[in-house]
Amino acid sequence: MTHASLANALVESGALKFGKFTIKSGIISPYYIDLTLLLSSPQDFEFVVDAVVEKIRTIRSSQKVDKLASIALKGALFIPSIANKLDLPCVVVRKESKKYGVTGRIAGGNIEQGEHILFFDDLVSSGQSKLEGIKPLEQLGAKIDIVLVVIDREQGGRENLERLGYQFHALATISELVHTLLKNNKKSNKEAKIITDYMQSLHTS
Repeated sequence: MTHASLANALVESGALKFGKFTIKSGIISPYYIDLTLLLSSPQDFEFVVDAVVEKIRTIRSSQKVDKLASIALKGALFIPSIANKLDLPCVVVRKESKKYGVTGRIAGGNIEQGEHILFFDDLVSSGQSKLEGIKPLEQLGAKIDIVLVVIDREQGGRENLERLGYQFHALATISELVHTLLKNNKKSNKEAKIITDYMQSLHTS
């Protein structure tokens, strides 16, 4: 996988958009990422899944991975396809405990004491939602060594997770994607500067 091919898949599917968007924090962002839009573009969805699978295979060549996990909602849309191609079991961590039927926060199977779980999600911003998903797994005795995302928004998530001892991997950062689009004449210098200025403001605010 190259950054150019990933950027193209995200832009072509509409999963990566540029303009003016009000994000959850209330801040106006010059870009917006919604990887659920890959579901309406099967070819681009498969490309991203295959890129994640390739990354996990590389990780598994030197580290033990017994199971994959993600958190509802967005990462959970991808994890079964990824796990199937790797012939690995996977689970999804619910945001809240289910109070009927098979109760608890883990859907898809049981967590075994000491098993090594790779935690996957679509994006990382601050890393807080990753920690909220990891905690129930660790409480059940799993070892979460690795966190993998498709895109790092470069808003402190990598640093926060690594500070706590997790290995962090991303297929690409938002800066790498923007740089690639600029290099391939998919974005103008003006558009790229708006995004880089925005990223700089996040680091200095």
